[in-house]
Amino acid sequence: MRNSRAEQADQRRAELLEATRRVVLEKGLANTRVADIAKAVNVSGGLIHYHFATKDELITAMLRATLDIEKAGLDSIVEGPGSASERLDRVLRSYIPESRSDQSWLLWLDAWNTALREPAVRQIVLQVETTWLAALERVIRDGVAAEEFACEDPAGAAERIDAMLDGLIIRYTLHPNVLSRAQLLRHARMAAAREVGVDPAVFG
Repeated sequence: MRNSRAEQADQRRAELLEATRRVVLEKGLANTRVADIAKAVNVSGGLIHYHFATKDELITAMLRATLDIEKAGLDSIVEGPGSASERLDRVLRSYIPESRSDQSWLLWLDAWNTALREPAVRQIVLQVETTWLAALERVIRDGVAAEEFACEDPAGAAERIDAMLDGLIIRYTLHPNVLSRAQLLRHARMAAAREVGVDPAVFG
């Protein structure tokens, strides 16, 4: 019985987190209310507060759950098969949005803005950045160890690649006629190739 109740509670929490994600993508983090989420899943606000004491707790739990899913996918790339060049290219392609309506990127862009004023969200955004930096650095170090890459500062290279991608992705998302996804990927591959001392063609 205890396990059944715990499973039911976990399922309900998962449903609430998914509903929160949907509402946030529609309304934005700043404009989302507990009442909006309750309406989305046809439950009372009291039930939501039974599982999450405050709206901030609910929002941060949703962001952490999203990060956990993305980290698992990223880990599978970093630890997966293939050369360091192949895995680095997969990390780059995973980082880049599938489209301008990519839900993950829209959510994190919103989180960046909210993080200016909300310390809890700021901490999660830092975890997101740390996760991607660690993945990039790991693959670059693997490439150096395998003598595929020539890079004296894998951590610095990862930071520069990450910062360049963030800037280009914001431009890509906000200005449809300025930068295409294909151009974004070419820029990413060119920058990464320069950082690790290879011909960009190895990523193609």
